[in-house]
Amino acid sequence: MPSAPERVLLLIDESIVGETISLTLNHGVYVTRGARTMAQAMALIADWHPHLAVIDMDLANDQFMRSISAPSGSNARMPVLALTRRGDLKTKLAAFEQGVDDIMTVPFSPEELLARVLVLTRRVYGQKVKLTPVIKVGELEIDILNREVRAGSSRLHLTSVEQSLLYVLAANPGELLSRDQIMDALWGADYVAESNVVDRHIRNLRAKLQDDWHKPRFIDTVPGQGYRFIATSSELVEPS
Repeated sequence: MPSAPERVLLLIDESIVGETISLTLNHGVYVTRGARTMAQAMALIADWHPHLAVIDMDLANDQFMRSISAPSGSNARMPVLALTRRGDLKTKLAAFEQGVDDIMTVPFSPEELLARVLVLTRRVYGQKVKLTPVIKVGELEIDILNREVRAGSSRLHLTSVEQSLLYVLAANPGELLSRDQIMDALWGADYVAESNVVDRHIRNLRAKLQDDWHKPRFIDTVPGQGYRFIATSSELVEPS
């Protein structure tokens, strides 16, 4: 049985996705480390001994999956949550045949990702991981259970899309994210939408955050390029 905080390996080659997962798992008081190749992942498994892995199935072959599914000296196996951009039944069945314990389609909602990781941890290790509903990112307190953000004394209720958008931005502080990157992270590469869909959701999120685009506190516009979350650090907030 692992001692808290549980260690989670991320085999993800897209930093925007990996950082969003890391921020989301702060609610479960997990600590994460990322790898972009199978070789890097195997090195982390050998040296760091993670309790759970979140893996992009496009980066993993059969041999890799067999090696991480094999029981260790303690007769325990590391549970695997697979991520795929193909949501068809054939792809999902193939992933389960390779030994994964659960599978999610990218893009995903932060709430669903956290719920599945919490359930996997409880199922495999027989213990309930502490859930910290609220994390603090700079001046913001993000409540994943209630889809609520507190900015100072204001309490804001977000839609599912707005919450996912906030996580994508806040997980990548100081990094310029293009409209295409944001669209891919929220809706997937195959999503066809009107050209201003990202700008519209940014505008709605800004309005709720009372974030003046002329003098932004949270979301900075880079004309002609995209958006940048003003760099801050995240921390846990004990529930009141």
